[in-house]
Amino acid sequence: MSVVAKVCGLRAACALALVATLAAACGDARPGDATTRVLASASLTRAFGELVAAYEAAHPGASLELHTAGTPRLVLQLREGAPAAVLATADRASAQRVVESGRALGAPTVFATNRLAVIARDASVADLADLARDDLVVLLCGPEVPAGRYARAALAAAGVAVRSASDEPSVSAVVAKVRLGEADAGVVYTTDAAAVAGELHGFAIEGEAAPRIEYPLLLLDGAEGDPHAAGFADFVRSAAGAAILEAHGFSAVGASGRGDDA
Repeated sequence: MSVVAKVCGLRAACALALVATLAAACGDARPGDATTRVLASASLTRAFGELVAAYEAAHPGASLELHTAGTPRLVLQLREGAPAAVLATADRASAQRVVESGRALGAPTVFATNRLAVIARDASVADLADLARDDLVVLLCGPEVPAGRYARAALAAAGVAVRSASDEPSVSAVVAKVRLGEADAGVVYTTDAAAVAGELHGFAIEGEAAPRIEYPLLLLDGAEGDPHAAGFADFVRSAAGAAILEAHGFSAVGASGRGDDA
């Protein structure tokens, strides 16, 4: 037998063995073994981490996989075909884009609200007007990021002109750079400011300049046939879910937060 024939025979044997292995694995799989992939805005990282853990603890056999990033990145991943069952964004417009892409199952449901805050390394940054100081390096999220749009709207409403030293992809990136001393201040959410209250100074943006920040929840096409996708969405909107969200500084919104215009 030639060397080529031997190699071909070996490849065929390996291929058959692989097929047999996959067939056995599929035969042993159970519906409850599937992983439910949850995508959430970066500002929800800590809250959704606890929500996922609490849901899995209450539902033995459930396996939820949480991925967090800036909302535009999540929307882009979905538009490029990334598999997912549940999505939580930091604004209605992003959720609507997912609906229009055909990936959503039904209308979004607003489950929480938030507020903007300023974080700073120095207590001398005490109000919005201080962000216009020439001696400060200030960061905002990019204008395509919900937090960046909210921040620019708030600054414009207050009549404060701020040049962002670097447009960041998420609030997590703004917080990280201010903590590391790469910037003096940044505009994030009050939930992010609360998480670093022991390290950085901060204050909430109040009054007419404060935009209303809503978080919609969507079931995606990956939720079809997955009871834990709908179960987790219901848990987020439940009293137990609300308690976790509020412990992280969000204001929870019940099922009445559903809106056709989301």
